[in-house]
Amino acid sequence: MELIDLKTEKRTETGNGPARRLRQAGQIPAVYYGPNTKPILLSVNKNDLETVLKTGGVGQVILKLVIQHNGETRTMPAMIKELQTHPVSRNFIHIDFYEINMDRKITVKVPVVTTGVAKGVELGGILQTVRRELEVECLPLEVPESIVIDISDLDIGDSIHVGKISLEGDIEILDDEDYTVVTVVSPRLEEAEAPEEEEAEEGITEEGEESAETGGEE
Repeated sequence: MELIDLKTEKRTETGNGPARRLRQAGQIPAVYYGPNTKPILLSVNKNDLETVLKTGGVGQVILKLVIQHNGETRTMPAMIKELQTHPVSRNFIHIDFYEINMDRKITVKVPVVTTGVAKGVELGGILQTVRRELEVECLPLEVPESIVIDISDLDIGDSIHVGKISLEGDIEILDDEDYTVVTVVSPRLEEAEAPEEEEAEEGITEEGEESAETGGEE
């Protein structure tokens, strides 16, 4: 995975007022920090952030922050540690960027992608993706864009667990090896529940009718 450039501006003002004015101007207040770096206050263009997030979710993209201040430019590798959004409007409120070391492994969630058509699905089964993301540990530039799983050999009742997934390079999946990632289930399991629900509804209706009739006689 390549580093994605994200332009930022260093800011000096703090507090609710300056932060509100930044958001009104299409900027998002942010901070960059890490074990070897003192916190740096930043602002990020909202449109630039939205473009970056189209390439991957929060906690997945590896960034090269381009920090501009007084005509000077410096670059810092980072990940988005936290992205705060408004609970109603979903507008961005604040971003925490965390410093990463390109020579040290990081932990990141990677989306699961299936390929092929399961033979169990061709026989009428239903494919269920139980885990859409898996947590891996690797160097920043070795983070895979996705974990591709071939499901062609899955029959009805078959599953693929974490322990059966192999990745190229020095990449370790941190999720428990017994966790189910994808499975093919029989549609009969869902069909078997439907008659019971219908019978229950019929019972309620009949009881209701009896009560109504009894009430009428009284």
